[in-house]
Amino acid sequence: MKERTYEGNLEQKRKVMTNLPWIMKQTWKDVLFAHYPVQKKVLEKLVPSVLPLDMYNETCWVSIVPYLTSSMHPRGLPPIPGMAAYPGFNIRTYVTLNGKPGVYFFRLTAANFLAAHFAKTFFRLPYLYMDMKYKKVKNLIVFESEKKTGLQLLCNYKSISDPVPTEKGSLEEWLVERYCVYTVNKKGLPLRGDILHEPWLLEKAEAEFLQNTLLSSLNIVTENEKPILHYAKSRVVRFWPIVPVSN
Repeated sequence: MKERTYEGNLEQKRKVMTNLPWIMKQTWKDVLFAHYPVQKKVLEKLVPSVLPLDMYNETCWVSIVPYLTSSMHPRGLPPIPGMAAYPGFNIRTYVTLNGKPGVYFFRLTAANFLAAHFAKTFFRLPYLYMDMKYKKVKNLIVFESEKKTGLQLLCNYKSISDPVPTEKGSLEEWLVERYCVYTVNKKGLPLRGDILHEPWLLEKAEAEFLQNTLLSSLNIVTENEKPILHYAKSRVVRFWPIVPVSN
């Protein structure tokens, strides 16, 4: 009963644009959010103009998000063999279309070829397969990617607080409580894919970036070299199909 109530509440918040069922479920674990303020003019050169940039207090934001994916499976099927768990990261910014806040990905990566190929094909997102290593030593996460196409991330991170829900109207809520992803098709028209999960419980985090070329590879210059950091233990996420956005 509790799960049905939670899903019903989020269904209203998500404002599903189609009657299609969700098609994929996976779990995100040991998520690090590293958020950087960026001038709007920097991102206008990189984000399709049909996806209006979102701002918090007149500032745009870009985030680097490493994490571990596990238990990935299509609706009605068991977890996919060979995809039990694999690390990845994404580079993203924030857009709003037709009043619906969402995420725009510059790049997503997965240390699993089948997962990267599947997501790139069926969700039309800029996925890249990369060799990555993930290790958890007590409460410290060690994350390392290979150097590929100018991208490399080597960092250590950990939680330094108890988890708390985001405060309504806060920057943290604005950054993480987004229930759809946006992209464009070959004609440059907007597409949207809804997602559904419980609201985030965030913990303060510490991180050491030993190598990080993710933003420089995109020619993104940040307003602050030190990001705002948060950690989240896990979330079960459902994905809906990517569909055209109607006016």
